[in-house]
Amino acid sequence: MAQIQEYQDLVLDALETVEFKLIRDKTDINNDALIFHPAMAHQIFGESETIFGYQGLHVRVLYTAGPLHIYLGIEYEKRVNEISGGEIKADDVVATIAQSLPDGCYFINLDEFLKTLDKADKFQPFGEKLSEYTQRGDDGSERHFEIYQCDYKMSSFLKFFARLQTFILWFVDAASYIDTDDAQWCYFVCYEKYKNKDGQLQYATAGYTTVYEYYAYPQNKRPRISQMLILAPFQKLGLATQLVETIYKFYQSQSNVVDITVEDPSEDFQRLRNFVDAKLCMELKCFKRDEIIKGFNKEMVREAREALKLNPRQVRKVYELLRLYYTNVNNEKEYRAYRLEVKKRLNAVYYKQLKDLQKMERYKIDTEMMRARLPNMKQRIEQLQEEYELIEQDYKNTINKLRA
Repeated sequence: MAQIQEYQDLVLDALETVEFKLIRDKTDINNDALIFHPAMAHQIFGESETIFGYQGLHVRVLYTAGPLHIYLGIEYEKRVNEISGGEIKADDVVATIAQSLPDGCYFINLDEFLKTLDKADKFQPFGEKLSEYTQRGDDGSERHFEIYQCDYKMSSFLKFFARLQTFILWFVDAASYIDTDDAQWCYFVCYEKYKNKDGQLQYATAGYTTVYEYYAYPQNKRPRISQMLILAPFQKLGLATQLVETIYKFYQSQSNVVDITVEDPSEDFQRLRNFVDAKLCMELKCFKRDEIIKGFNKEMVREAREALKLNPRQVRKVYELLRLYYTNVNNEKEYRAYRLEVKKRLNAVYYKQLKDLQKMERYKIDTEMMRARLPNMKQRIEQLQEEYELIEQDYKNTINKLRA
């Protein structure tokens, strides 16, 4: 009897074998220049991110560029089913991927999928247009993008969005589909507006952001940015920045919005957020150089909250970033004052823990185990320096972007 161990050469990397394409025209089907691969596959194929049982495997996941109709198919040279005489079966790749897709939203027949392209020129963005953006290339070329806001009331949009959010399992770690039946969700979608080969204007979906509108007493709300994804072919075009700025303007105009927050931001998104917030705060009176060098104060929090709907914690980060922006690092006194202020903030939690222990000890409570978990002063100084250096480098990267 054949053993699976004999066929280890048929264990394939899903990140290399899965191929995405956004199809604008039928000729794109065979255009390998359009292929992009997933950033991760563990949410589909498990932690190993592997597919078993094939030689020369290509997993094709095709989307129509605008409405995002989906085709799933595979091509391969040999399969373990035949090699082993039927004793061992290859992974059912299409069925595995299909389990993560909404019911009835994909094709396994390529001809049926291609028929949807005949109607793709009629696809229009959903909802209300909020902004538009022109991206200019180094060669002088221009690409045009539009951002729309939509809500749960449009059933046709929710079917479209169900297809759009299938990308997150391949490109956002620890992602899950949102509950589109929840009326608190608000959707922002970015599209590219382009001319097809016949000169007709069409739309291609480029990315999206979801925002959950939390209730705030008595009749207010606190929008929280949840998911953001720019599809791979549209990355490095400034679209994420445009989406965030558009969302800000949308909510800043609403008097019942308390502030705008972000749900568990990734490091990349936090950098983007810092950049956008710093750029906007530089226009406010409290964040001009003469005010910044005086130190952090409550007036900064008030002005940023009223004008930009920023929460106090984010205002503090922006202050530190802009304080470094205006600090002459070649002036030792000026630079040292900046470092001490940031380190004081970073060290606040540690000193609070020490104070809590001292308070407990005054009441004769045994704190030996808790003290053992805390670093000693020498260790804490080393940790603090490491934390500071990471933050300063992050701020410097953002500052370089602000000065570009």
